[in-house]
Amino acid sequence: MEIKTIGVLGVGSMGTGITQASAQAGYNVIAVDLEDRIIQTALKTMDKFMAKSIERGKMTAEDKAAALGRIKGSTNIGDLKDADFVVEAVFEIMDLKKQVFAQLDEILRKEVIISSNTSSMSITEIAKVTKRADKVVGMHFFNPVPLMRLVEVVRGHYTSDETVSTGMGVGRKLGKDPIEVKTDAPGFVVNRLMVPHLIEAICLLQEGIASKEDIDKAAKLGLNYPMGPFELIDLTGVDILLDVVNYFFENHNKELKWVPPRLLKDTVKAGRLGMKAGAGWYDYPRK
Repeated sequence: MEIKTIGVLGVGSMGTGITQASAQAGYNVIAVDLEDRIIQTALKTMDKFMAKSIERGKMTAEDKAAALGRIKGSTNIGDLKDADFVVEAVFEIMDLKKQVFAQLDEILRKEVIISSNTSSMSITEIAKVTKRADKVVGMHFFNPVPLMRLVEVVRGHYTSDETVSTGMGVGRKLGKDPIEVKTDAPGFVVNRLMVPHLIEAICLLQEGIASKEDIDKAAKLGLNYPMGPFELIDLTGVDILLDVVNYFFENHNKELKWVPPRLLKDTVKAGRLGMKAGAGWYDYPRK
């Protein structure tokens, strides 16, 4: 099936980036969220991002206008009925994902693939609530989506070769360099590699071994990372990391290495959720 229209369910930070990348790649996009306020914020974010791209000579004003013109925002999940390929980008809560996948299964044409942007959760488990488990796949993008080249295309137990191939093709058209994750083991590839580093960084701070600033500097200058661990957690969301670590703990036989550090839980309790909240490990004054 030729894919002309991408549906994006959830336009938070990740969904906004997926919407923008899809529109810039030439797809029509139906972007759905609960409130029009959220959609308007997403559109303003995309407008600002593309305006900076124009300043840097990476796109023209005409390109920007065309991309924004391909996006339709909606608060009605039923509008996704016209999509040829859907990316779910709601919160990392399994019950919520199951709920929206069950809804999408009823709304979408039977040949439409439903993908999840989950960073760690079981595609097999999500697919069980649908009547199209062979057409359910993971499409794990990375933040900021318009700039990050990787997408993990994740197989569930019943995901067909054709579905994986289509997901890889969509990823390439979006300008990504996709990898196939052959089984939906918790965390897939990148988070299995990265989350232990983030946990250890928090433990170093919790134990008073170094300041967060110096831990970030050590990662950047000693390991040549583009961002320090605390900068990265603030960008992606402190609460998101806690959700992922809790999921790892429950789904890796409660191994001690996945126990969330007390300082991580305390930071979330304090409402310091990262850049999106104006405060995380660092403060981000509102402009």
